[in-house]
Amino acid sequence: QKNSCILPEDLKNFYLMTDGFQMTWSVKTDGNLIADTPMPLGSMVINSVSKLCRLGGSSMYTLPNAPTLADLEDDTGEEGSGDKPEKPHFDSRSLIFELDPCNGNGKVCLVYKHAKPVVSPDTEIWFLDRALYWHFLTKTFTAYYRLLITHLGLPQWQYAFTSYGVSPQAKQWFNMYKPITINTSLLSEEADSFVNKLDPNKVFKSKNKTPVIKKKQPSQPSGSQKSHTSMTSSKTSSLAGNSSRK
Repeated sequence: QKNSCILPEDLKNFYLMTDGFQMTWSVKTDGNLIADTPMPLGSMVINSVSKLCRLGGSSMYTLPNAPTLADLEDDTGEEGSGDKPEKPHFDSRSLIFELDPCNGNGKVCLVYKHAKPVVSPDTEIWFLDRALYWHFLTKTFTAYYRLLITHLGLPQWQYAFTSYGVSPQAKQWFNMYKPITINTSLLSEEADSFVNKLDPNKVFKSKNKTPVIKKKQPSQPSGSQKSHTSMTSSKTSSLAGNSSRK
């Protein structure tokens, strides 16, 4: 009611089930300063309704006439072209709410891109990096939630959907826990690169060879063979006698 907009159906059902979500997991490595001390690594966060704060609605500083995020707006190159969706706006044209602070690496935002004259119910999920550039993630909250789970909340996983990718340090964690994400370009070029090429005929080959059944030729009766040989022998003998008489 405060922002004159309605939550998308899937996100509303999520908040009806639980007021936000936070899950963290840690790893133990030999490089820890204190033995057997787990190091926090993965973090999956969906802000509660009370923390679903709007971005760009107030000044960044307490000074009067202080700059706001809306002052960063530049109409050049903002419209979507081709298959690229239109980017959100920091001014009154869009409503932007923070879903995940990303541990200071950026912000995952729920975006209402068309707020004038009436707020459109269509929403998208975008990632705002630390340089305040927008990167499209998904069209629905459900799709984003699946991305969040499948990427295990690894550090900076949202940067995998940017043109510059994750940092070298984060890439090491990806190679350990989710290597297929780092090699998506290779996977798209060579579809069989990650497929286990298994030949079941060689693996399950039995030692006992199946006998090859040969087709038998139709055999003639022995009596007919004997009569045929006797006839030929008599013919040759008669021919020999005729020649001797001549």
